[in-house]
Amino acid sequence: MSTPSHLKQNELPQHVAIIMDGNGRWAKQQGKPRVWGHKKGADAVRRSVRFCRELGISALTLFAFSSENWQRPAEEVSSLMQLFMLMLKSEVKNLHKNQVRLRVCGDLSAFDEALRKQIKAAEALTADNRALTLTIAANYGGRWDISQAARQLAIEVSAGRLAVDAIDEQAMAQYIQLSDLPELDLLIRTGGDVRISNFLLWQAAYAELWFTDTLWPDFDQQVFAEAVAAFISRERRFGCTSEQVCALASRQSKGT
Repeated sequence: MSTPSHLKQNELPQHVAIIMDGNGRWAKQQGKPRVWGHKKGADAVRRSVRFCRELGISALTLFAFSSENWQRPAEEVSSLMQLFMLMLKSEVKNLHKNQVRLRVCGDLSAFDEALRKQIKAAEALTADNRALTLTIAANYGGRWDISQAARQLAIEVSAGRLAVDAIDEQAMAQYIQLSDLPELDLLIRTGGDVRISNFLLWQAAYAELWFTDTLWPDFDQQVFAEAVAAFISRERRFGCTSEQVCALASRQSKGT
C-alpha cells in the first residue's frame, strides 16, 4: 500500500497509541459473547500494525489490559489471558518476519509464570527488529507508571547515587515506561468514550487526542488514516504562539 495522498509523509506521527475500546459492545451487537469481540479485535490489531509499517510510523502502543480490568467478570479475564497467550504464540513469528519489535509494558508480576515466559521469549526473538516497535500495555496504568518511576528514584536517592536536588522531569522520565521511544504524538481512542482512562498519563502530556465512535473490531485503515490526517492538520505549539511556531518552521525549511 502506498501512503494515502492526503497524508504527508514528513508530517506523520512517529509514535501512536490506541485505547482499543468497544470489543464487548461489538460482540453484543452481533449477538455473541464478549470474548468473541476480543477475538475479532485481534484482526484490528493486525490491520493497525500493517498500516503503521506501510506508512513508516516507528512506534505503536496498544492498551490491551488495564490495571483496572481485573475487576471484570472472572470468566472474561481468564479468556483475555488465554487470548493473550495464544496471540503471543501465533503472531510472534509473523511479527519477526516483518521486522516488528514486540514489547510488553506494565506490571507483569500479576501474570502467571507461563505467560511471563512467553512474553520474555517473544521480546527476545524480536529484540533487534527496527521496522516498528509494537508495545502491548498489559496490566498497565498511568498512575502505576508514575509511582513506579518515583519508587526507582527513591531507591537511587537512598543508595546515594542521586541527590534529591537532581530530581526533575528529565530524571523522572528515565524511569517512565517507553522512555526509549519517540515522544507520543497521537493518542486514539475507539468506542465513543472521550477520556484516556489512566493510559500513558505522563507520555500523553503533549500528545494530540483523537476520538472515534468506531468500535475496535471495526477499526481499519480508513479510520486510522482519518486520525493521522487530523493529526497532520493540527498546529502543535508546545506552549509557543502560532507566530513563534511559524517562524521556527521557516528557519528550519531554510536550513538555518
